[in-house]
Amino acid sequence: MSQSSIEWTESTWNPLTGCTKISPGCTHCYAERMAKRLQGMGQRRYVNGFELTLHEDVLELPLTWKKPQLVFVNSMSDMFHKDVPARFIHRAFDVMRRAYWHRFQVLTKRSERLMELSPSIDWPDNVWMGVSVESQDYAFRIDHLRKTGAGIKFLSLEPLLGPLRGLDLCGIDWVIVGGESGPGARPMEEQWVLEIKAQCRKTRVPFFFKQWGGFNKKKAGRLLQGRTWDELPEVPALAT
Repeated sequence: MSQSSIEWTESTWNPLTGCTKISPGCTHCYAERMAKRLQGMGQRRYVNGFELTLHEDVLELPLTWKKPQLVFVNSMSDMFHKDVPARFIHRAFDVMRRAYWHRFQVLTKRSERLMELSPSIDWPDNVWMGVSVESQDYAFRIDHLRKTGAGIKFLSLEPLLGPLRGLDLCGIDWVIVGGESGPGARPMEEQWVLEIKAQCRKTRVPFFFKQWGGFNKKKAGRLLQGRTWDELPEVPALAT
């Protein structure tokens, strides 16, 4: 288990690493920068850099973690990448089902494949399924997510690259918003964030503001209208 500095989770689990770019939100991918850095440091799991690599030896790792955690799955990849075998995806979901004391957060930009595979997935109650949406052009991913069998559905609107007006949150349980960070970070306008927050308030969807971003994200901070917004979805207690 890797403790995470990501504000909306507690730890990460990466049964696969590496990815390929499919939309503008990928342009300045933090995972790609980190993977190349780890490759340069000689980390054995990143010998292939940011090429898609399966790590079957860590598939059952969450079963060894006794303390319940919020676990972000594949912070360094995308579970629904076209080159990840469906069999591997099903095995990962089986592990998440058996590790019932954790809550797993799975996030993808490959919403078409998520929707296609959903009927064959035995969706565990402890899995939160999300899609990334960076601009209006990719709002179709939300419709794909709605068609899945996931019990908890969430949106990661990060990096937010434009307004998302008329955002339909029907069937959505949680919304995360954040600006891009690091070299070449593209700016996020406050009005875009406020419009999303207003829609969350209107539909009573929990709202989490992750960061303003920018080259120095710590300096820019996380305050929106003078406060932090760290709301989480309301979920039933897990079976013991």
